[in-house]
Amino acid sequence: MTRLLRLLFACAATFWLAACAAPAPPAEGLFDDSLFAPPAQPFDTAAVFALSDAMRRYLDEDLARDVRRKGARAALIDALYAPGRLRLEYDAQRTRTAAEAFEARSGNCLSLVIMSAALARHLGLPVQFHSVYTDAGWGRSGDLLVSSGHVNLTLRHPNADARMRFDIAEAMLIDFEPPQPGQKQYSRGIGEATLLAMYLNNRAAETLAAGAVDEAYWFARAAVEADATFLLARNTLAVVYQRRGALAQAERVLQQLLGIEPANVAALANLARVYQRQGRAGEAAALQQRLARIEPEPPYHFFQLGLEAMQRRDYARAKAMFEREIERAAYHHEFHFALALASYGLGDVREAQRQLNLALKASTREADRELYAGKLERLKSLRLQ
Repeated sequence: MTRLLRLLFACAATFWLAACAAPAPPAEGLFDDSLFAPPAQPFDTAAVFALSDAMRRYLDEDLARDVRRKGARAALIDALYAPGRLRLEYDAQRTRTAAEAFEARSGNCLSLVIMSAALARHLGLPVQFHSVYTDAGWGRSGDLLVSSGHVNLTLRHPNADARMRFDIAEAMLIDFEPPQPGQKQYSRGIGEATLLAMYLNNRAAETLAAGAVDEAYWFARAAVEADATFLLARNTLAVVYQRRGALAQAERVLQQLLGIEPANVAALANLARVYQRQGRAGEAAALQQRLARIEPEPPYHFFQLGLEAMQRRDYARAKAMFEREIERAAYHHEFHFALALASYGLGDVREAQRQLNLALKASTREADRELYAGKLERLKSLRLQ
């Protein structure tokens, strides 16, 4: 089975953060600006956390009474969560800056964490960011295979002793996408530089998925520069080079990444793809064997087998394959939708309806939610006939 190009997101479609085996090498030699058109308008990284006038007015006027009455931290948490306040909505379509998320009143978890941090700092609240490790989940965008993770933050009391370590026991957690039942989560504290690199990496991946290769390069470049230890950005940079056809540059980035993390499956899969395109079949096969030892069944393996079975109208086989994929990615809407189709093909309308409900609940894009809701209504009408 052909392995897709792998990209990694923070709270978007899908990110992986792996602990660095060694200090990341400097980024010199990784960039080739001559291959890409200069950005029409260079992005100012200070804009990521910058407050808009509307945000300042909200904090200084609308929230001022609550701040005086119950303190800045409690007032902000109520504003973020309480019904009838900011009315924030989760939206994985695009990663936004603090000001953009505030204006839209929506964003993915990274966008909402950035916005919350900007608001908190204006109120004098110390913040701590966390990278949350979840069971790996994957999604697709064309020939891009994307994986996502999660970030959240904690707010400390403004009068806490700054000389003391950041104590989670007395901090208050802000999490816009709490774990699903049974979902494993582990977290570690990260700095603002890493969060900024995550933002830039997400924007690189999003613009690349939209076909804007030049724009994606500058975001990926900025992500690598923002935090040299955030290795996902190097993988994204390599994928951008591949899309531009700059295979030698992609190979150099991936070889350096694998020198740091020899078992990085995204880098291994992408480098194998580079070797295949270069006609280096033996080296590509060796990497594929190495990858198979680490990851015997790549993401979407059973899903693809299920789709092939659907084309043959072998709905029982398709159902079995989709169920195996769901066993390792329980909250992936695309898998539940496919299982709904297979169930419908078997004449099990009730199960098809149940799987569509699960797909609807797991989806993070409005377009997907509308699609599943429409099909769910049609199934309901069929059951009533």
